[in-house]
Amino acid sequence: MSKIGVYISETKNELVNKVSWPTWPELQSSAVVVLISSIIIALIVFGMDFVFELLMKQAYDIIK
Repeated sequence: MSKIGVYISETKNELVNKVSWPTWPELQSSAVVVLISSIIIALIVFGMDFVFELLMKQAYDIIK
C-alpha cells in the first residue's frame, strides 16, 4: 500500500515541478491548428465519400 502512496507523491511532484505547461497563447495557437487540420481532413473525407458514391451509382446503373 505504501508503494501507491509513493507513486502518487512522485507523480504529483513531477507534474508540479518538472512538466513544462504551455502558456495560454501557445495553447490557443495549438487549438487553432488542430481545428483547421480537423476541418481539412473532414472535407477530404467528405470529398472522397462523395466521389465514391457517384462512382458506385454509375457502376450500378451500368449493371442494371
